[in-house]
Amino acid sequence: MRSLDDLVDEGVEGRTVLLRSDLNVPLDGDTITDDGRIRASLPTISELSGAGAIVVIAAHLGRPAGGPDPALSLEPVAARLSELLGAPVRLVRGSELPNLAAGDVVMLENIRFDPRETSKDDDERAALADELVSLVGDDGAFVSDGFGVVHRKQASVYDVAQDLPAYAGSLVASEVEVLQRLTEKADRPYTVVLGGSKVSDKLAVIEALLPRVDSLLVGGGMCFTFLAAQGYGVGTSLLESEQIANARKLLESGKILLPTDVVVADAFAADAQTRLVAADAIPDGWMGLDVGPETVRLFTETLAEARTIFWNGPMGVFEMAPFADGTRGVAQAIVDATATGAFSVVGGGDSAAAVRALGLPEDGFSHISTGGGASLEYLEGKALPGLSVLDH
Repeated sequence: MRSLDDLVDEGVEGRTVLLRSDLNVPLDGDTITDDGRIRASLPTISELSGAGAIVVIAAHLGRPAGGPDPALSLEPVAARLSELLGAPVRLVRGSELPNLAAGDVVMLENIRFDPRETSKDDDERAALADELVSLVGDDGAFVSDGFGVVHRKQASVYDVAQDLPAYAGSLVASEVEVLQRLTEKADRPYTVVLGGSKVSDKLAVIEALLPRVDSLLVGGGMCFTFLAAQGYGVGTSLLESEQIANARKLLESGKILLPTDVVVADAFAADAQTRLVAADAIPDGWMGLDVGPETVRLFTETLAEARTIFWNGPMGVFEMAPFADGTRGVAQAIVDATATGAFSVVGGGDSAAAVRALGLPEDGFSHISTGGGASLEYLEGKALPGLSVLDH
């Protein structure tokens, strides 16, 4: 892939660069509750602007239903980016750019307001890509820096890269470097920690990783399908009955560690009654919402020996205080292992959100990915369209 440095070396002063960023941040009304993805985009934006490029950012927010939605406007994102850059970032809602000078940065309104962005029809996506290309002119360039969307074949991710000189931004380049390390040259012991809701969401990556890793620690809602595969009752915990056979087969590897105790509740609520029970003794009518302290100790012992760690998915419903300790404890164990020389990767998504929400040090991990889905698909061995199109 051609890099951002390659583009800057070629010269960008006065040229217009279309930059695809991933600024899909969580909002509470107009308030950004986690600006991690905006901060992660700053190095590429700053380098282009500092080199004299006119930077036109394309990004999305949420999943608009086929047209503009004021609740999903990028206006709060543009405002926060302005604060972080220390320079104005105008939001462009029309089809034409304002008069711009070298070093200026503007942001197009939510690219997914145009349904052609995510269309399965190649011609529809190509038509939108043509309009984006026309914004930057004959001497323009495209920089892909939205790692969280490179697994999507979308107009501003894939199609524009076929019509403009295309380069990988510093964020995308660093993400790929980290993932190559995880797949091709990981130091051992190699431990993976997986959580989240469903086995079905992680089945492909588990199958891909098991031959490569030394141990795979499973928590979150998905652990109850594995516990059921061992013949244990799981009460009203999240359960994918159709995945029990797959879970049982995966357990035959001998590499999967499951919780030994869980925090259960009589309702999915922060003020529910809770109990700490053995993983094989979940009472009827109760649901598991976090792993327990014995599990954290067990997982910590394995993580302390690891030299490479990949973590994707929380251990429990960390958004509710009574069910946050499992995620906090396992994350802290990863921080401690990193401090003694392990290479640790947080696989984006809810895991990255948990790091910030629970007050853990972001620099305590070797790398925090900005793309959970993209990371998992890469580790599964899938070709990611937004990367393949950059491969010259």
